[in-house]
Amino acid sequence: MRLLKYLLPVLLLFSGIQVMSQNDGILKPVEIHPPHPATPPKEQKKESDEQLASQYYRNGDYDKALVLYEKLFKEKKNQIYYHYYLYCLTKLEEFKKAEKLVKSQKKKYPGQMRYTVDLGFVYSQAGDGAKAKRQYDEAIKKISPNINQIKDLANTFLMRGQPEYAIITYKRGQQLISDYPFNLELGNLYRQTGDYRAMIEQYLDYIDFNYSNVTIVEYRLQDVLDKDKEGETAEILRIALLKRIQKQPEKVYFSEMLYWLAVQEKNFGLALSQAKAIDKRTGSDGEIILELAELCISNEEYDIAIDSYKYVLKKGKNNIYYLDARIGLLNARYQKITGSFDYTKDDLTDLEKDYILVLDDYGRNATTIQVMEFLGHLQAFYLDKTDEAIDVLNYAIEIPNASPMNVAQCKIELADILLFVDNVWDAKLLYSQVEKQFKNEPIGHLAKFKNAKLSFYIGQFDWAKAQLDVLKAATSKFIANDALQLSVLISDNIDIDSSTVALSMYARADLLPFRNHDIEALEILDSIFELGVSHPIYDEVLYKKAEIMIKNGEFKNAANYLTDIVDNYSYDITADDALFLLAELNEKQLGDKNKAMEYYQLLLIDYPASVYTARARKQFRYLRGDFDNERDTGNEEIMLENKL
Repeated sequence: MRLLKYLLPVLLLFSGIQVMSQNDGILKPVEIHPPHPATPPKEQKKESDEQLASQYYRNGDYDKALVLYEKLFKEKKNQIYYHYYLYCLTKLEEFKKAEKLVKSQKKKYPGQMRYTVDLGFVYSQAGDGAKAKRQYDEAIKKISPNINQIKDLANTFLMRGQPEYAIITYKRGQQLISDYPFNLELGNLYRQTGDYRAMIEQYLDYIDFNYSNVTIVEYRLQDVLDKDKEGETAEILRIALLKRIQKQPEKVYFSEMLYWLAVQEKNFGLALSQAKAIDKRTGSDGEIILELAELCISNEEYDIAIDSYKYVLKKGKNNIYYLDARIGLLNARYQKITGSFDYTKDDLTDLEKDYILVLDDYGRNATTIQVMEFLGHLQAFYLDKTDEAIDVLNYAIEIPNASPMNVAQCKIELADILLFVDNVWDAKLLYSQVEKQFKNEPIGHLAKFKNAKLSFYIGQFDWAKAQLDVLKAATSKFIANDALQLSVLISDNIDIDSSTVALSMYARADLLPFRNHDIEALEILDSIFELGVSHPIYDEVLYKKAEIMIKNGEFKNAANYLTDIVDNYSYDITADDALFLLAELNEKQLGDKNKAMEYYQLLLIDYPASVYTARARKQFRYLRGDFDNERDTGNEEIMLENKL
């Protein structure tokens, strides 16, 4: 029996104790060696005895350790010395003496059932399982409605290698004490023994006992789900929640738990179904739906985000979140259109009209500043209306009483547009303003990164690298990763003779697609290959060409460039980026699910520390069919939603 799983709660109670394991019905000790309690300076000799006894024990010299622990126990009656003394006796098979020791303790402390368990332990070590069982059963029979006694007894059973009796102890406690359910203790115990189905039922009962316990349960479950790589425990939890919702739809907290689980699993279809059910049941104003929509946008689930915003809009113009939903819907539509690679000019102009309509309806003010930001981006980068875009953003950053964060976002957008039209120094100034104002915040890190990249574009490689090296410790994982990649690109591609010819060409080619000069960028990238037989920048060149191909809808060509990186530059920093992008291309544009799964799995195996690992694992599981029931949310989830 793998008792190491059961040790955590026991060690919290019995620090410094040797734990027992069970094999073929006979309990055998598993050694642990925590430090002894501190000894006052006046007792230096005893401190030496403790250290010497511990050393003997660790070395397996149990006869020598026994002499010292017996002496220490008789002098101080310390529980730690008692346990080590008892272990030494059982290791040396002095079972009669061990029995006498435990019986003495049992007589001295008749109300403490732990010594009854210890006596059973001694009998089991001696090979008398029947006598051991009688002691264990006696301990169970003498349980009184005392919470501390029940916990102590269960932990003793655990320490002595009897998890089944620990479970029986807690269940007996549930019968004796009505106002303390022992659900959390039982759930934790089932978790340690690997019985996740029983664990989940106890945790859900704990929430049912008192809804305020939900945070504790979610914390425990989060740790389990993080280690649930195949999603088996998540599926058990999902089914358990669905059953409870069906039986007791009035208990909205189970719907909230299912919503929480769906979000953890990034299963946003199920999350929306549950969010709607919760919103209807509570008569809410749609706040949970709005939060989910924003989360969907950050996870590129645009259709679900659009459905979420439309749901809130149906609540009417008097709803507190109506304008937020209207703005969010425009943003979701923009993200979906520009990320589809097959949008038309009409799609973009219709979206522009809707942005302007919102501004006409609500005015150009602090509440609509985000609309102005989005409109400026759309006009500059997609509709070739840079003058209008600059005007609208200059107006936005001067709006009085606007949120400093929103103003900063508009400044970054304006700086991007100024860089787009080759107004480098004004762009640099705006990036610097945001960086200075929000020095230790993500938006400040973003501005710093953009400023460093601008310096990279214009050939200021040393200054750019210095800024990027600072950003490698940024709180945002993606900014830190981008900063690391660009920093490595610079350091790896300055030639031995300090030449930056290839790097300078690449930097110019990197800027040109940002300005929609894709053909010129490709020509420069191709010319880099003519500089020599080999150069460390070649993988970055291939990756940049792949990005340009994707931008122009040439997905097969992009896949060829990415495959070249995966096959020939697997050691380089762009390898995991190429692998993830190649998987996405096969999944979403080329329609080859099997190849996509192959690439996602390869990324998980070869690059486990990649920033893409979590997303790759989710997509791999989705393509494998793990989420089929949840994605097809036309059955049980809708039924539950209607029931609520």
